[in-house]
Amino acid sequence: MNFDENEPQAVRDQRFAAERAEGRERRRSAPVDVRPAHFGAGIVVVALVLIGRFGTFAALGVVGGIFLLWFAVALAWVHADGDRGAHALRRAYRAAFGWADWL
Repeated sequence: MNFDENEPQAVRDQRFAAERAEGRERRRSAPVDVRPAHFGAGIVVVALVLIGRFGTFAALGVVGGIFLLWFAVALAWVHADGDRGAHALRRAYRAAFGWADWL
């Protein structure tokens, strides 16, 4: 988003809205690579199994609930962005568990 201080506010608002809509459409149509998210989800599953085996049921519920809430927030964010269906699930999955790409 470029800022031109000499253009009228109404023109600037229209241009910014068009740029946001273009970016939203680009995100909706772009393919989503979920391989890093699979690795992150695997780490979460291993952690939950270890907590379930050696920890308490309450700890398992808390940690599992945190990751479930994290995915639900990501899905709500993607849904609010206007994405629907399987693509929205892939984007939310990537948003919630794609942090493993940085490992």
